Amino acid sequence: MVIVTFIFYLFASIAIASALMVILARNPVHSVLWLILTFFTASALFVLMGAELIAMLLMIVYVGAVAVLFLFVVMMLDVDFAQLRYGMAQYFPLGLLIGTIILVELGLAFGDWIYADNAPALRAAVMPAPQDVENTAAIGRILYTDYVYMFQAAGLILFVAMVGAIVLTMRHRKDVKRQNILSQIYRDPAKSVELKDIKPGQGL
Repeated sequence: MVIVTFIFYLFASIAIASALMVILARNPVHSVLWLILTFFTASALFVLMGAELIAMLLMIVYVGAVAVLFLFVVMMLDVDFAQLRYGMAQYFPLGLLIGTIILVELGLAFGDWIYADNAPALRAAVMPAPQDVENTAAIGRILYTDYVYMFQAAGLILFVAMVGAIVLTMRHRKDVKRQNILSQIYRDPAKSVELKDIKPGQGL
């Protein structure tokens, strides 16, 4: 138990330090790398809490897709971050004020938080956890049995959103040559090839 507690505080400290470095690092590439480290440590914390499915989703979705996408976008776009930070100092007092208000609100909310004595029993009564299967298998059974239609509807909504984003960002430029599949399929072979008799010494 002591080892588990030590590992928890170790990963929690690394997660807090790397999260601070995400916003404090001057190089945006370094910020993305610190963000990846934050996701790794958060996944380790989820594993310690027994939520291995959420940990793997965090690793696959955020580390494997989102953070790597951020890294490639930052490296390929060559954004002038010095110009983006121009004028940031004049808005720093306002941002500090808003951050202080949010911290005070969080402190008041968590300070008055009262746990019920029978909270574990209430959670078990609402959603009884199966004892003979793992966490991932239990979530899979619930998703693909009780909530299968809502799960498929969520996937359909995400698919429509992806197609809509592609359609909205697709631009047709007149100065760019594009392939016309229909014109290639329905073209006349007799008109596509022209034979010419070139005599010796005569150029094209």
